[in-house]
Amino acid sequence: MRYFIEIDSETCKGCGLCTPVCPSSVIEKSTTINVKGWQFYKPAADKNCTGCKRCVLICPDVAIQVFKGE
Repeated sequence: MRYFIEIDSETCKGCGLCTPVCPSSVIEKSTTINVKGWQFYKPAADKNCTGCKRCVLICPDVAIQVFKGE
């Protein structure tokens, strides 16, 4: 089973708590800024999510969702 994450760029404030808890390094910092002026985080294009949901649990802004895919 393959998993993937979505990060709401307008909700993410760029705190970075999600990055160290991810065992697959699926999350990276974006080079762009959202409407609130935060440099948010985004899914890394070349990485595979394990579906552990550690990022979801640690995100204080509830900006991350994990989905099952094929």
